[in-house]
Amino acid sequence: MGADDAPHPEDGEGPARQVFVDPFEIAQTAVTQQDFAAFVRQTGYRTVAERAGGSFVFFALAGSATPAQSVQQAPWWRMVDGASWRCPNGPNHPTTARAPAQPDHPVTHIAHEDALAFCHWAGVRLPHEAEWEFAARGGLDAQPFPWGETLTPEGAHRCNIWQGRFPDHNTAEDGFSGTAPVTSFAPNGFGLFNMTGNVWEWTADRFTNLHSPRPVRNPRGPLNGATWVAKGGSYLCHASYCARYRTSSRQPLAPDTTTGNLGFRVARDVA
Repeated sequence: MGADDAPHPEDGEGPARQVFVDPFEIAQTAVTQQDFAAFVRQTGYRTVAERAGGSFVFFALAGSATPAQSVQQAPWWRMVDGASWRCPNGPNHPTTARAPAQPDHPVTHIAHEDALAFCHWAGVRLPHEAEWEFAARGGLDAQPFPWGETLTPEGAHRCNIWQGRFPDHNTAEDGFSGTAPVTSFAPNGFGLFNMTGNVWEWTADRFTNLHSPRPVRNPRGPLNGATWVAKGGSYLCHASYCARYRTSSRQPLAPDTTTGNLGFRVARDVA
């Protein structure tokens, strides 16, 4: 688990260490808009973004929406009124003609409590970070990507990330300028899709950058802390500023974070 050559030391990927996890099951794909719609129909649940009245959308996807605010450290994000899982790019975007807008795409604009609410309804849970990373590696050892050592083996794109010049020119050479359907690209050795790229995925662990270098079984995040671990990177990751599309990549997020590149997948214990 982890890596010693991480491009962002503050992320706390290192040191590379030996970790054991008990058997578990994890979904082949991220939760889709269609999955989340079924949950909402049965429960009437309203997400954090819906209650807040808006969420953050990447500026190039926001269309004609007038932003309510932007993020100083990441000015490509725009707070768009009405953006939520129902209309990921804002209510005025063409894909909002129906809901869910893109049924086979990952659900986004999901806060940590939204993911937990879905899990409670579905009888599952969020994966712990060690479980997520074990699953993402697909049986490979010490490789940066779910398929091996090279980002684009023989020139083939294996995940949905940014190509071109970030943030103002996306060539979309991988076929997608935003999210991709959850079964896009070949699965890893465990049959899991999009374990890197596409959308960041919440885990069940709070964030820490302090790890024991000794072997650990079923490590868990700290009991207290203001942020939670998200894994996997997204369609906005690019080598020029965010090379977080590797199996060991991680970032801390406040639990009420909602953006157009943040979703989740589910796991459960083995009976």
